[in-house]
Amino acid sequence: MFILDQHPLRDLLLALRPNANTAFTQSLHPGIDNVLGLRVPDLRALARRIVKSGRWPDYLSDPGHEYMEERMLHGLVLSLIPVDDVEAYLARVSTFVRQINSWSVCDVFAFSGGKHFVAAHADRLWPYLCTWMESPHEYEVRFGVVMTLQYFIDETHLLPLLERYAAIVHEGYYVRMAVAWGVSYAYIAFPEVTLAFLRQERLPAWTHNKAIQKICESRQVDKADKEALRALKREG
Repeated sequence: MFILDQHPLRDLLLALRPNANTAFTQSLHPGIDNVLGLRVPDLRALARRIVKSGRWPDYLSDPGHEYMEERMLHGLVLSLIPVDDVEAYLARVSTFVRQINSWSVCDVFAFSGGKHFVAAHADRLWPYLCTWMESPHEYEVRFGVVMTLQYFIDETHLLPLLERYAAIVHEGYYVRMAVAWGVSYAYIAFPEVTLAFLRQERLPAWTHNKAIQKICESRQVDKADKEALRALKREG
């Protein structure tokens, strides 16, 4: 177990429990074991301490995954470390992705350097994320979807991204929700193109309808457009 400031990391993690909201967090993660309910800002602060120590490679060699929040911490550390070698970094990210066991673990991650990093390495990251969307595992697919909706809804990638979303065959709830979320983001950024995509009915009916629901929940869409979108809802 990684030692930080002379304390086992798990002890530091468990020391955050007084600020936790365990019951509420557990209610959001049905079927997920060992949920502490720790606050993300507290986890992020701990991740910063790990990275600032300079010993983050030691941490990443054995991050621990007993608690859901340990998996979240793993993702947060990867979101903060310096990246000198893109392939080595993506190998570390892949190790994390295979440990994702909830939507919170998935969604807490961001590429280190954010949009600047993605812009500099888009030609490598696009196929990397597309590969995850082809996985048979629910949270690996969700990872690909969530990362692409965050970083690749742009003029260059919009049409191939919507094609990728339409090609996803995984029926897991957290995959379908992520695809609906992604399509709603696409509509806000590129309404005409995304509307044409929805009219083609390329998505499963449930995902199609959920995407329309999410779009209609946005304050950025006017009333007339919402009415037109609701008319596109399908049976099933």
